[in-house]
Amino acid sequence: MKNKFFYWCWLLLAAVAWSGCNKDLNLVSQDSVTDATFWKTGNDFKLAANNLYNGLDRFGAEDNESDISFNVPNTISNGSYQPAENSGQWNTSYGYVRSANNIIEKGTGSTDAEIKRYVAEAKFFRAWYYWKLLRIYGGVPLFSKVLTTGDPELFAPRAGRKETADFILKDLAEAKNDLPVQSALAAGDVGRITKGAALALASRVALFEGTWGKFRGDAASGGYLDRAIADSRELITSNVYDLFQGRGADSYRYLFLEPGDDSKESILDRRYARNILGHDAPYMYDQDGYNPTRKMVDMYLDKNGLPITSPGTVFQGYQTFISEFQDRDPRMTMTMIIPGTLTNRVFNPVNKVANWPDKPQRNFNTGYILYKYMSEDPIANNSGRMGDGSMFEFDRHLIRYAEVLLIYAEALFEKNGVITDNDLDLSINKLRTRVNMPRLTNGFVTANNLDMRTELRRERTVELALEGFRYDDIRRWKTAETELPQDVKGIKIVGTEWATRAPYSDASFQSRVDANGFLIAERGRKFDPAKDYLQPLPTKEVAFYAANGKKLDQNPNW
Repeated sequence: MKNKFFYWCWLLLAAVAWSGCNKDLNLVSQDSVTDATFWKTGNDFKLAANNLYNGLDRFGAEDNESDISFNVPNTISNGSYQPAENSGQWNTSYGYVRSANNIIEKGTGSTDAEIKRYVAEAKFFRAWYYWKLLRIYGGVPLFSKVLTTGDPELFAPRAGRKETADFILKDLAEAKNDLPVQSALAAGDVGRITKGAALALASRVALFEGTWGKFRGDAASGGYLDRAIADSRELITSNVYDLFQGRGADSYRYLFLEPGDDSKESILDRRYARNILGHDAPYMYDQDGYNPTRKMVDMYLDKNGLPITSPGTVFQGYQTFISEFQDRDPRMTMTMIIPGTLTNRVFNPVNKVANWPDKPQRNFNTGYILYKYMSEDPIANNSGRMGDGSMFEFDRHLIRYAEVLLIYAEALFEKNGVITDNDLDLSINKLRTRVNMPRLTNGFVTANNLDMRTELRRERTVELALEGFRYDDIRRWKTAETELPQDVKGIKIVGTEWATRAPYSDASFQSRVDANGFLIAERGRKFDPAKDYLQPLPTKEVAFYAANGKKLDQNPNW
């Protein structure tokens, strides 16, 4: 019990500390925290809400948990994951939920518009952090007030999956009413939570739950799909957001670098460039984070919109170092770099260096190199620091308008079984137009014996490639049991130029190929559909409930 008491006390102290330390604050006692001189003005609530932004996702390599990216064997993607005593996601999320609850409690009932705004921010973040739990654990214990030691609700049982999702969506529905629209933000508030962020997160959660339920026979799935359609459509028709077009035909590439910060496509970012939320090093993710796999590479259509296995494709094959990159969807070469391309790199700001996957480090074991987050700015690449001495970094886009367009299209199709060409033009085809790809139409799908669901999912995977969506997508579609057990593959070695270039010419690589000559980066993966669609709750939490005569149900078969 002592550990739990210390944990909650620490959370309480941290929440108040983040609420704004003031040298003039009068402490009522030395061993307790008072709210007596705080929670008076809108600025007090703003200072308290600032803490909630610190838990927003940093740059990471979440897609290594899926089938489209690989670095080293990942216990989640290869099926060897074991229950852990603790979970950073669990502890962090509940810590921020408690902070959000404190703000909501203190501000509920206020008629001050500014206070209501920051209460709405707190509701958004409570939804955000519960969403981080729902996506991997399913239903979880729900706390809507600040708990103290001895409070019986401290041992609340797990809520059901639907109850948890509905709690999240209710928070977001209430939050949007008191949040400003993006275009109305003062310059100093750009990056704060807006009505658009609440709508976008709601549409994400609703699509997740709608498709999760649909492919598991849940009759409630239609209602979630309706919510996803309505919220995404409201965002689209608001005309507040738009796709980044600032670099012409190269806009998709530069969206993820310095020019894309605070663009109209950004709905929610973790903001780094202005030193708002610390620093990161996104340039590292082409070296130590993401390596696209054969499956990811083969998803890119040819320049005429056909899969590379379709009759009539202009796909150039695998014979040379660059042939498979030719005549493809331009997003392919904006996401992964063509071998041999000269670029400025970190520590090489003046003289460009060639990019080859031929270094002995562990991170080149698919033969593909990430390009998506590789800045070529010569100043930024000077020892990894900007010219003013601050860390080199750009914002991480957590919710962008492109995702909203994809949600709208998928939710419509999954609800109705069809999608009109007009709705494709309102959504998917805006993404294709940005990169000069042909429109997707029902006629094109029929004429080429394609499947609309497959093409919508392909478009989502390609557009959001290596942004952390794939693991969630294949689980909600209930295809993880098919996708994840497959071998992870990379470049084609046998019969191509790669067979003549070290290290792929070495016998160790020649022996690691499949029957068609493609490099195998990992074999023997597995996925148990009886348990692996959800991750296990931290065993320490389950044991703590049990030690106090309560029960926290573990996920099935864990």
